[in-house]
Amino acid sequence: MIITIDGPSGSGKTTSGQNFAKLVNYTYLDTGHLYRAITLATLDRQISVDDTNIIIQLVNDIDISIHKPDSNYQHEYIVMIDEIDVTHELRSSHVDNNVSKISTIPDVRQMMTEKMRFMSHGTNTILIGRDIGTVVIPDAPLKFYLDAKIEERARRRHEEMTKNGQSISYQKVLSNLQYRDKTDINRTTSPLRKPEDAYLIDTTFIKPDDVISKMISIYDTITESDNNGKST
Repeated sequence: MIITIDGPSGSGKTTSGQNFAKLVNYTYLDTGHLYRAITLATLDRQISVDDTNIIIQLVNDIDISIHKPDSNYQHEYIVMIDEIDVTHELRSSHVDNNVSKISTIPDVRQMMTEKMRFMSHGTNTILIGRDIGTVVIPDAPLKFYLDAKIEERARRRHEEMTKNGQSISYQKVLSNLQYRDKTDINRTTSPLRKPEDAYLIDTTFIKPDDVISKMISIYDTITESDNNGKST
């Protein structure tokens, strides 16, 4: 079964998705890492983020792959570009500042959508992103949409970046999120929006464990209903 978790940056998708996947023994895939990998490759090659045609060609030329790490690795999986581990670079501020521009390119989104569908086909996977339940897997049997006030989302992201050794002000993080939200919501291709059939969870004042409890409760209800239907 495919489970989708959509929502804006800093809403708790990553933490919730990782913990949820562990509890139900599902594969976890943060689809945003694919766009971040493309952004990193673009910047490392000193390609302008406005040069759409070259970026599309770059996506065709490079190999982005995801691998399960050993138990000592600090991330849920390893993201590689042409067999080079770039996982630790994907949350850097220069990637943060440019990923929205890359992710609005229609041809890039289409290629990544096909890649996501291929990677998750026939599996028990939790996918997190911004258009998973609306575009990538619109027929997923269980969808969640996580949201939170932007000030709280900025606080979380600033705390995360500071822990990772990045020097950036809260106001700069807040400004970046405001820009990201505007770009994601208003883009022509696959804009950020809540799927009509998704369960909405506002995480502003909720602890991560309580978010997971809500999700597990809904998951148990859905799967129990499916099992009862199959047994009749």
